[in-house]
Amino acid sequence: MTNLPLTSGASGAASDRRLGFSQLAAGDPDDPVDVLIGDFISEGNMTSLAARKAMGAEGGAFEATFVEAITPALGDIAKHGIKVVVNAGASDTQLLHRIILDLVKAQQLSLKVAWISGDEVLPTLLERSASNPQAFTNLYTGETLASWPFKPLYAQAYLGGLGIATALQGGADIVICGRVSDASLVIGAAAWWHAWDRTHLPQLAKALVAGHLIECSTYITGGNFTGFKELEEGGRWLDLGFPITEIGADGDVVITKEKRRGGIVSVETCTAQLLYEIQGPWYFNSDVTAILDNVAFTQIGKDRVSMTGVQCAPPPPTTKVGVTAHGGFHAEMIYFLVGLDIPTKARMFEQQVRHALHATRPQLSLLEFQLLGTPAANSHTQAAATVPLRIVAQARTAAPLAPPKFARLIIDLVMCAYPGGTFHFDMRQGVPRPVYEYFVTRLPQTGVRQRVHMHDGEVVEVPPPSVTRVFPAQQPSAPRFAGRSREHFGATVRAPLGRVAHARSGDKGSDANVGFFVRGAEEYEWLRVLLSVDRMKELLAGEYNGKAIDRFELPNVRAVHFLLHDHLDRGVSCTSTVDFLGKNVAEFLRAREVDVPRRFLERRSGAKL
Repeated sequence: MTNLPLTSGASGAASDRRLGFSQLAAGDPDDPVDVLIGDFISEGNMTSLAARKAMGAEGGAFEATFVEAITPALGDIAKHGIKVVVNAGASDTQLLHRIILDLVKAQQLSLKVAWISGDEVLPTLLERSASNPQAFTNLYTGETLASWPFKPLYAQAYLGGLGIATALQGGADIVICGRVSDASLVIGAAAWWHAWDRTHLPQLAKALVAGHLIECSTYITGGNFTGFKELEEGGRWLDLGFPITEIGADGDVVITKEKRRGGIVSVETCTAQLLYEIQGPWYFNSDVTAILDNVAFTQIGKDRVSMTGVQCAPPPPTTKVGVTAHGGFHAEMIYFLVGLDIPTKARMFEQQVRHALHATRPQLSLLEFQLLGTPAANSHTQAAATVPLRIVAQARTAAPLAPPKFARLIIDLVMCAYPGGTFHFDMRQGVPRPVYEYFVTRLPQTGVRQRVHMHDGEVVEVPPPSVTRVFPAQQPSAPRFAGRSREHFGATVRAPLGRVAHARSGDKGSDANVGFFVRGAEEYEWLRVLLSVDRMKELLAGEYNGKAIDRFELPNVRAVHFLLHDHLDRGVSCTSTVDFLGKNVAEFLRAREVDVPRRFLERRSGAKL
């Protein structure tokens, strides 16, 4: 379209603030934005909305929070000529398209709305799996779809961004997508703006990483940031500004944010978001593969960071597919334990609960007892001395978890319990709710029929890439850094790892990733030596599940990254854990104590230790 940089602002996630689209659209001329990106679909609502679609639930199976967000913004979107690209269609993209058309008509606007199909692939998977039971393997567990003990309800392929580019090129103002990958939204916008096609792999790779950086909204402007304490001064952790990325004709990327809002864009916030949810140095997309080893960030101004070093390769011949199945039901209860002898109190009550549930225990697929924390020593308040005991159960049917067979029996133990035994008075979690199993596999891109449904009724086919590359199943991994010995760094002090290192973690299916990074070159050399795979197993301690751990380094951002295989108990839609998104893996590990060079801590505190 033009050689001027594309500016793309992002509001991400169904749980993001609803004001994102209105705020960004009204920002002209102070914060001009050419395209608004909305990444509304995660593995959590992807599975729940897929189940709604499969069961024919009333009200549709799209992400309704997008309708709330876009309605008050439409006037400014039309006034300023801003494009909108979202994946909020989920499992009902065509229905959401009709709803947005009605909104545009009701506000008497002339905005053109297109939608994209092709992500729904369950019939293709079932047909190919029936003819070849080995065709589809779970990327996390290794089991085949044919041997999976759950009945698939729905399957969605992750589409690339060139369908979006086609829609925008055809005149669309708003493009409604289903399961396009998170970063494909930015790829599509940039490819349209700069007239890139599949031959522009270096540019597409940079746009892919730019999309990854802003897909999670304010995660790159101070949200979920381990350096958050530096934002307290001046109230910068209030009203975090939404991110904006500028993408030039050759793919050069600058990350910034709304000028008059809180938050910060720095090398550290960009590094943290780069590390979020990646699986290794190869970052796959249906349009291109970005290679991350040499990514670098440079602060070029206040809240302005440039990105360099992204390398490219052709996309893989396959694309990721998420399969949803009804997995059963989940219920939980909370008791509170206070003060002394917490482990013994918990052991007593666990034995009492197991005895009370003995009749239904064979029908439960899961029964866990989780102490959430430890009481503060010599607590000044009763709240600080209180620890919740979470009792979690799952079953293939709702009957064993019905209140008379689960919640009621646990409540009735209160008169038999440990000293001070008290249950949480809000018992709604004790009512069984459905959970959904999630199977992740790959489908050849040739098996996906992506179509753009233009505003004027024309349907345009988007062919799969003709040039692809088959990558090894295992990402590059080096278990340790053969550098200096730890003694080289001098006298040490026992301290939490987080006193020196930032970190960011996240989820992908049942895997968790966590990346650590530091600011100084000497600190990075120490971090590389310290953080081997064996040391990660030690730091995980009771959380280590015996599964494989991959490790790679990103030297230009002074980071060491780990992929913890199968760490999250089947993933967000059916997990029994509290940290169902893997976001607190990093915080747990940063709190673990290691031998930190004394001078590192003295440098930070400005005082001798």
